Amino acid sequence: MRGERFVAQVKRYLVSLDECRSQGLAVRSYDAVIVGSGIAGLWTALQILSAGDAKIAIVSKASAHECNTYYAQGGIAAVLYPTDSPEMHFNDTVEAGAGLCNTEAVWVLVTETPLRIHELRSLGVRFEEEDGKLKLTREGAHRVSRIVYARGDRTGYEIEQVLLRKAREKGVDLLEWTFAIDLLTMDGECFGVLAWSEHDRCYMALLGSVTFICTGGAGQLYESTTNAKVATGDGLAMAYRAGATLADLEFIQFHPTALYEIRSPRLLISETVRGEGGILLNINRERFMPRYHPMGELAPRDVVCRAILNEMKRTNSEYVFIDVTSLDGDLIRKRFPYIYEQCLERGYNIAKQPIPVAPAAHYIMGGVSVDLYGRTSIRRLYAVGEVACTGLHGANRLASNSLNEALVFGKRAATDALQLMKNATVNVDVRAFLEERSEAKEANIDFVQIHSNLQKLMSESVGISREKQGLEAARSQIEQWLNSFKHVAPTAKAWEVANMLLVCRLIVESALMRTESRGAHFREDYPDRDDERWLARIVHASNRIGDHILVPGKVSISRVAKESS
Repeated sequence: MRGERFVAQVKRYLVSLDECRSQGLAVRSYDAVIVGSGIAGLWTALQILSAGDAKIAIVSKASAHECNTYYAQGGIAAVLYPTDSPEMHFNDTVEAGAGLCNTEAVWVLVTETPLRIHELRSLGVRFEEEDGKLKLTREGAHRVSRIVYARGDRTGYEIEQVLLRKAREKGVDLLEWTFAIDLLTMDGECFGVLAWSEHDRCYMALLGSVTFICTGGAGQLYESTTNAKVATGDGLAMAYRAGATLADLEFIQFHPTALYEIRSPRLLISETVRGEGGILLNINRERFMPRYHPMGELAPRDVVCRAILNEMKRTNSEYVFIDVTSLDGDLIRKRFPYIYEQCLERGYNIAKQPIPVAPAAHYIMGGVSVDLYGRTSIRRLYAVGEVACTGLHGANRLASNSLNEALVFGKRAATDALQLMKNATVNVDVRAFLEERSEAKEANIDFVQIHSNLQKLMSESVGISREKQGLEAARSQIEQWLNSFKHVAPTAKAWEVANMLLVCRLIVESALMRTESRGAHFREDYPDRDDERWLARIVHASNRIGDHILVPGKVSISRVAKESS
């Protein structure tokens, strides 16, 4: 089964060799080049270094801590006590995934996460304890409390700080404010990354025996998101231009409860707030979740999001409320110190009043297709974390199954990469990768305005609820923008917008193709789940034709094994 072909003029490389020469091109060689400084990138680097000395570069688009890990609140789902079991964690994950989970990946996750938790603790990560035992909390769609957390509601911050400190101690070359533009590939093999250094004001060819994409998600494709400013889908676009396959891009998870405010990223109100007893009220201060699901506020995220959206439409409001005033004030301040303080700064005392919340883009279930060792379709190229797609999450990620994904599959990818790194040296001429000729600069393109308009378009037409007419209009507009990029201006904003447009185009195509509703993908014109036709995964594979023009239209459907349902 194939989708419509569509043509988008996206070059194999966003920068020409002449442009690199004009600004200067520094060449550096490493054992491993890692793009992304969140938990996936840092953890993978430390796993490689645990086996011995290695020269590693970590490329960070902004400061190293500016990543989704830094803002992660809830915690890590792990089976740690006899009251739980791998089978229970497995079943909760598969049920949330709405029939599309890769059950092998799920089993790997639920069985290997506990050991990764102990390894984090040995590095110095301080999870909350009571009487010498790790404290557990519960989130939506989990049947038992199995989530470890740190600093009350700042789990990601604690992990990021520890891993970043360890990476610096180990001598990792941390390249901050460095924009990874494209992967350097030839004949189905990756040799590193072409990047731009804001500090040195020059291009850099970072050559590596192995390369890892750990760039996180793409929440910034939307107006309202919990994601860091850097989460614009760069890794997905780089991989696609290089010829890697991508899958499951139609499944965008919105977090049900982000503080309703103008700024973005919006303050996440962790799902553990509901896990500890918080309830959702509509604008009329009526509790509504029990009408939509027997688990009430702890229903799967896609269910809660659609329930909130329905209540907002029904009451003509732009938000609902989350209410924790029934909880003890001291408990709230101790359990959720970051949320409490941040809300207080914005004029809300969550211990005394309900606060306005609305869904915001949070996580992409799809990504660069990888196997259980992080291997992509390009040799020597790995992907780990949110940017990767093992099929673990299916159509809807179970809460707190993201940080552990980076830990489990980062360890596996590092172990596999070490075999490739043995006696491997990269000796290539960088000039062989890039186009020689210069092109006329594109004039009068307002990249900032396109960025803003694209976010608005995605929010309106490719959000929680979708339908054919809106998706087709979005496709048409995105194609117009893409085809205006005869040449991508050599600026970080232009590269970022080019990446966003390409990823949005692929998301829209996937959403149009899947004529059913499943997990985080809801079609108003196809509101029912259709296992007969759509127990399947949409996989995008790029074609390169002519003058390095991609025709990203080879869209295939691969049947999911029945045992994954």
